[in-house]
Amino acid sequence: MIEQLSAPTRVAVLGASGRMGAEAVKAVEAASDLMLVAALGRGDSLDQLATSGADIVVDLTVPESTEANVRYAVEHGMHAVVGTTGWDSTRIAALEALLAAHPETGVLIAPNFALGSVLASAFAAKASKYFESVEIIELHHPEKVDAPSGTAVRTAQLIAAERKAADVPPSPDATTSELAGARGCDVEGVRVHSVRLRGLVAHQEVLLGGPGEQLTFRHDSFDRASFMPGVLLGVRNVAAHPGLTVGLDGYLDLGL
Repeated sequence: MIEQLSAPTRVAVLGASGRMGAEAVKAVEAASDLMLVAALGRGDSLDQLATSGADIVVDLTVPESTEANVRYAVEHGMHAVVGTTGWDSTRIAALEALLAAHPETGVLIAPNFALGSVLASAFAAKASKYFESVEIIELHHPEKVDAPSGTAVRTAQLIAAERKAADVPPSPDATTSELAGARGCDVEGVRVHSVRLRGLVAHQEVLLGGPGEQLTFRHDSFDRASFMPGVLLGVRNVAAHPGLTVGLDGYLDLGL
């Protein structure tokens, strides 16, 4: 008996002319279980998604267009894997309302696709409830347009939730006088510091401090190829997770 091979999943990449998008195009083309059916750049019509027959759309564009891109995908029955930042609470709420009308469609919004980064953030969040102090330093290339990074915001949110659940008080800080920005920004009670420096790609440190000790979780992406295993993981799993998932950790069995 001849075994029937399943047809490859049809994938479209938005932002294909960007650095992340170009890597995603190469990763999808190299995967035997996936088929690249569209690679759209800035100015290309979204109608090409519908005519391509894509099952899944990977959005790696810019904050100004990502919401419209994902809405188009959902309204046309396509799942979406999103690595673009700019998804604030208002946009998230609007997307959840849209998905309620399309209950079989899945959307993953991932602030970071590097598996090591996702794991480091999850581990740091779990550890944070055992330490008095916590701060985050994120370091990126100078072309990055947002600060702090989406990864740092997500990490701070995970940390804040863990510490709140454990009834941990705010990190001690006696600062009463400072130059603007000297103490970074406040994300749900966690201080986040942003560095933009030539030669960097994407890096993050979570510093945890207690009496007489410090624990540091650091992750470094030296090349955008580091994000591709996570992109492919998202593409291969999004259809099995209808509704909205924020964070690639939602697809990982972390056992935490």
